[in-house]
Amino acid sequence: MLSLHLTVVGPVLSLRGTRLVSKPAPSRTRRHQTRAFLRERSAGTIAPPIIVPFEKDSEHLSAWKPESWRQRKAHQQPNYTDSKSLTDAVDIIARMPPLVFAGECRNLQSRLAKCATGEAFLMQGGDCAESFSQFSANSIRDSFRVQLQMAVVAMFGGGVPVVKVGRMAGQFAKPRGDIINGQAFTANARVPDPMRLVQAYNQAAATLNLLRGFASGGYAGLQRIAQWNLDFMAYSDQGGAYMDLAKRAGEAINFMTACGLDSRTPIMTETEYYVSHECLLLDYEQALTREDSTTGLWYDCSGHMLWCGERTRQLDGAHVEFMRGIANPIGVKARPLTAHEVSDKMDPGQLVSLIATLNPENTPGRLTVIVRMGADKLRDNMPRLVEAVRDSAQVVTWVCDPMHGNTESVAGFKTRRYDRIRAEVEAFFDVHEELGTVPGGIHLEMTGDNVTECLGGGASIDEGDLDSRYHTHCDPRLNAEQALEMSFYVASRLAQRKEKMAKAMPPTAILH
Repeated sequence: MLSLHLTVVGPVLSLRGTRLVSKPAPSRTRRHQTRAFLRERSAGTIAPPIIVPFEKDSEHLSAWKPESWRQRKAHQQPNYTDSKSLTDAVDIIARMPPLVFAGECRNLQSRLAKCATGEAFLMQGGDCAESFSQFSANSIRDSFRVQLQMAVVAMFGGGVPVVKVGRMAGQFAKPRGDIINGQAFTANARVPDPMRLVQAYNQAAATLNLLRGFASGGYAGLQRIAQWNLDFMAYSDQGGAYMDLAKRAGEAINFMTACGLDSRTPIMTETEYYVSHECLLLDYEQALTREDSTTGLWYDCSGHMLWCGERTRQLDGAHVEFMRGIANPIGVKARPLTAHEVSDKMDPGQLVSLIATLNPENTPGRLTVIVRMGADKLRDNMPRLVEAVRDSAQVVTWVCDPMHGNTESVAGFKTRRYDRIRAEVEAFFDVHEELGTVPGGIHLEMTGDNVTECLGGGASIDEGDLDSRYHTHCDPRLNAEQALEMSFYVASRLAQRKEKMAKAMPPTAILH
């Protein structure tokens, strides 16, 4: 994680609080542990979560190796014309230090296990695609800062811990992206260049180095809550609401300090922050996959959490083959099959099979399911997926991606409307409330910059504003004010959920 207690990613992180499993149990025992984990949640006493997803001698790993994906069909891969250059680039990366470490990934898994049971909430966000040309320390700082604000709002208002995960330090890969080719409209620029893989590694390392400093060097300390507000938000409604909350939080911190809380403890001066990206370019991912000396498991050390996209989650495909063997927390994007859609969408049976393949031991925190459906479709289609997973007794962390299903073209710009993004988040919470399941997090494309890419919200961006500050390298992002507005809404829903659960809890559970 980027922090750990804090630990941040990158070459050096502390691993405070990491609990290793000294002798992993066999599969049947692991299933019993998972059931016990869920039973204890309902009783109000939570055991420490399992933090390794499987054992190194697990049956499903018998035919798996970091390179076994090469025996399967790999979709969405660049067509490199210079095979020697590709080999050279991969060899360079393979000799480089890992970007993250296995212990950090285990820590994140333990945090995501709590998101699966409602004891915490995941906030994952960042650029649609990172850019070589737009890379800057200020941009990284501002994105990190707005995520700190969002987490404080959700924690203070919603009353649950927030797990912070950025789409950063690796989110370069798209079928066309800076990690593959240049963006100029010339034939030469569009030829896939393997050495861009090395440039992406170097930029990811620099990003993580800066994030590590922010997370552990005092910048993220709770005493600085009031200083995180971005300058351009000083007079906005959301900026004002945040400052009101920061004032109340500061008063609470001062009270706790007066009661004896040591303001120098890591919980006050550091934060946990993790990074994630789509697992797309398998040559790059394999080059950063390393065997952990502590557990004997293989971790993809390009990021703490990786996810499989809509176009690469085939059960017999190369991406699923690669991801089923790495021990990182992983995610899958899921959009349901409806009566009028073709078979690239997911039906409940496919999702259950995919979960069983990627999380064979049914370990809490191992697998996140990221649903992306659009505001109009979620209420009708998501329940079938949730019910199928629930009825299969599979443990996943459900996360809402309200961005991709709400994209449209306005005045020649690809954009999204804040009202529809919020409507999908609202429906996500409503469905889980109706089914008695757990809304585990949200996944946003967002930035700390003052951009005009998504319409509406408190920022009141209209069609005429789109060409003012439309800077995205790929898809439209919420700006800082819109993202913060979303966090206030999420906080209100988390508070409502907590209140309802408290009322429903039997007195004996409260006594525990």
